Amino acid sequence: MIKLLLVDDHELVRTGIRRILEDVSEFKVIGEVSSGEDAIRFCRATPPDIVLMDMNMPGIGGLEATKQIIHYAQDAKVVVLSVHTENPIPAKVMQMGAFGYLTKGTDPQEMINAVRKVASGQRYIAPEIAQQIAIGQLNLNDTNPFDQLSKRELEITIMLTKGNRVPDIASKLNISAKTVNTYRYRMFDKLHVGSDVELTHLALRHKLIDSNQL
Repeated sequence: MIKLLLVDDHELVRTGIRRILEDVSEFKVIGEVSSGEDAIRFCRATPPDIVLMDMNMPGIGGLEATKQIIHYAQDAKVVVLSVHTENPIPAKVMQMGAFGYLTKGTDPQEMINAVRKVASGQRYIAPEIAQQIAIGQLNLNDTNPFDQLSKRELEITIMLTKGNRVPDIASKLNISAKTVNTYRYRMFDKLHVGSDVELTHLALRHKLIDSNQL
């Protein structure tokens, strides 16, 4: 029996995924949570075999949650289910140690196949995502400025563009506000922006986020 945890802040999305997965005899959904923080707590207390993880959620979000689950619950394999189809998010998540990456428009049968493959120890990346990652690796002149950010810088960038204040980010990531600001101004320098507003506009332009998240 493959035990699964569903992580998404939209109950309707979780319900749809649950219905797809529970039609498969060897799958069992053992939990649903709506935030990255709850996902980490659940995995540390009752490790599932596979975590289906959304990226865009309130709080620390899916990127930081994935990082911590991989660290603290190493038997749980994370499969990201996201609206992000272009780098740098997919490449960063896979480099971090996720076992799979699917889009939210994926076919139900593909999701089932991906879960089975990941459960057997294989990595699975949706074909369109794999193509984006391959193109990014081959194109040395890739102009996406966010590719140059570290994982932590990217995490903080996403949180800032979602309207999180520096003290809130510091609390969620268990670092000081001074450290967050150090990262923030380092990111501004790398990206040649001067404010959170400019950062958000740049993120929208390069599809790091979409306007529905704001």
